[in-house]
Amino acid sequence: MHAVRDWHEAQDLVQQTFERMLSKRQAGRHIENVRALLYQIARNLLVDRHRHLSVRLHEGEEALLDYAALPACQPEMVYAGMQRVRILIATIEALPPRCRTAFVRHRIDGLSHAEVAEEMGISLNMVERHVMLAVAACRKALGEEARRKQAGPEAMA
Repeated sequence: MHAVRDWHEAQDLVQQTFERMLSKRQAGRHIENVRALLYQIARNLLVDRHRHLSVRLHEGEEALLDYAALPACQPEMVYAGMQRVRILIATIEALPPRCRTAFVRHRIDGLSHAEVAEEMGISLNMVERHVMLAVAACRKALGEEARRKQAGPEAMA
């Protein structure tokens, strides 16, 4: 999060990492080393973000080449991000099946609410409700994890 400096943007990067990982899993791709793939996805997203910012801010190319100096690429930051991804995966897998399907088809596969509704044979309002409930569950799970971390090690035991 230190490389991003904006909590919301850091959360977006974590969500994008999770979305890409889940997309690969649902495509039937065998993932031998989940940790390495999560690290690679997160690092690539961070690099893409810095490239985008450097174009917007007209920074020099040297800033793009110094990836190792980025705090978000440090092991403890990667580990924290992977913990958030694991929490999100567990939360989504614990959703009721139709809620999970609507969420994954919309947020990860990129289908519109109308496309998901047609595919699932449910109303547009029901798709919106499923997606909202899934997003709320993910936010709640991440919020609970953040509160546990703020409470200190004794709260995690």
